[in-house]
Amino acid sequence: MNRKETLDGLRQSPKVDVCVLGGGINGLSVFRELALQGVRVLLVEKGDYCSGASAALSRMVHGGLRYLENGEFSLVQESLVERDRLLRNAPHYVGPLPTTVPIFNTFSGLANGVVRFLGLTRRPSRRGAVAIKAGLGIYDFLARKRALLPRHQFRGRKATLEKWPALNPAIRSSATYHDAWVSHPERIGIELLRDALSAGANAGALNYAVIEQASSGEFLLRDCISAERCAIQPRLVINATGGWIDIANGTLFPAEARPAPLMGGTKGSHLIIDNPALRDMLDGHMIYYENEDGRICILFPYLGKVLVGSTDIRVDDPGTVRCEDDERDYILQSLAFVLPGVRIRREEIVFQFAGVRPLPASNDSFTGRIPRDHFCAVLEGRDGGPPVICMIGGKWTTFRSFGELAADMALERLGHGRRVDTADRTFGGGRAFPKDRGGWIGALSESTGLSPDRAAILFERYGTDSDDVVRFTAAGPDNLLSHAGYSARELLYLIRTEAVEHLDDLLLRRTTLAITGELSLAMAEAALDLLATEKGWPEQRKAEELSRFLTLMRERHGVAEETLSARNEQRSELCETTERSG
Repeated sequence: MNRKETLDGLRQSPKVDVCVLGGGINGLSVFRELALQGVRVLLVEKGDYCSGASAALSRMVHGGLRYLENGEFSLVQESLVERDRLLRNAPHYVGPLPTTVPIFNTFSGLANGVVRFLGLTRRPSRRGAVAIKAGLGIYDFLARKRALLPRHQFRGRKATLEKWPALNPAIRSSATYHDAWVSHPERIGIELLRDALSAGANAGALNYAVIEQASSGEFLLRDCISAERCAIQPRLVINATGGWIDIANGTLFPAEARPAPLMGGTKGSHLIIDNPALRDMLDGHMIYYENEDGRICILFPYLGKVLVGSTDIRVDDPGTVRCEDDERDYILQSLAFVLPGVRIRREEIVFQFAGVRPLPASNDSFTGRIPRDHFCAVLEGRDGGPPVICMIGGKWTTFRSFGELAADMALERLGHGRRVDTADRTFGGGRAFPKDRGGWIGALSESTGLSPDRAAILFERYGTDSDDVVRFTAAGPDNLLSHAGYSARELLYLIRTEAVEHLDDLLLRRTTLAITGELSLAMAEAALDLLATEKGWPEQRKAEELSRFLTLMRERHGVAEETLSARNEQRSELCETTERSG
């Protein structure tokens, strides 16, 4: 991932087969697909990898149960296949998630579901037991051949309330089925990137870089880190910028030839809540429930905290989205509806995030009816410019198959054949994944002298890639930064190997420190010291970087500097308690 080498290579030879715009999960997927086929491909991302919608998903890896009522059976089938592939190919980050649906009626939703399916109404409505039973029966049927997860089951009211006594007592019954969840979605993006770059010198990628139109068939690549510019001449462009597709097309085409809008995204916001009683009450299940207005909401344990969401609101500018106060209130109201005895204090919301779903342009009055499927639109080049393949729609679960689709279209235009299939290709810490996790961790501990507990933490974070992390950390003096268990050399490993250019890259995406509410101001400053030393930044540059990070945390994630400062003392007290108990 050497930035200088990538830029030097482009100066020597500006011609590339494909330029992929957008380093979200779909852009990284198609980049990987093409790199593994030997295509000379360049990926350009204006921010950090997986810093947009790919960092703001609900952390679910699922077939899309509710898409059945829209008639999107092929999407659900494809999503279930890709879900099961991720369970096999990325077992270090993707695992089963038992999901329970509280049911308040028996027959509700049947008639409305039929007319919704026929397109005669756009309004959401409550789903009763019969409708849910039918949907789950289809869900099980579509996944029957692989049978990786258990079939659904129903519980009566008494059994449901015995297991989850805090649920709204108005329920009639509940249904439990299994989907999956992803613990570190941004890290999966980095692993796809590394898998692509492993193909050789034919693949190059840059975060914090943009494309500017120059002349016929040629573009200027501007590196936002060094401010350097160099020409590139792609035969084909793939626009994988998600909610920014129309904005990116404005750069790729002259003003008089810009295509009609292709995107019409909606915003989804989520909260991360630190409430141990709520987390324990969930008993490892996701509660997949309808709010009083019929919209679907979710609630499940996430990395020791609780994730709850989400909203579905049309937006015009994907670059400015954040969880607004009224969205937070809506999410908390929905939680109070399904768990009426639970009260969440404002200080228990330790993080919030929002992202734009990359949906196709639509005039539908109900956002839940906009199709969630994906497709590619091909725009022919103007005035000698390259054709542009636009990746429209899609959901996180189907990133591999969507990337495969776009890559196959590109390969056909280039006259290349496919030589590598990614359907069963493990990647990152999922490679050579052990059946006996405990035995593998024990062997790592014994061979490196690392404590078993520390080895287990690193295995949870990196899967089998933890072997590389451990050997790097063991090569020099190291120290833990806080009770969260990240060490100085572990962060240094990420800085050196994973294209970290800003502090938020490290604390928001390469690690889970910020999203779990574990980050304190002292920890942020310690991480900044490591990054600044590695980059050779002067004190003024360090101060600017800290200000940039604190502004981002406050404006985008609802975490003020005062909150981070207060955590300094909390973390110190916790560490002292841990040392005394030890």
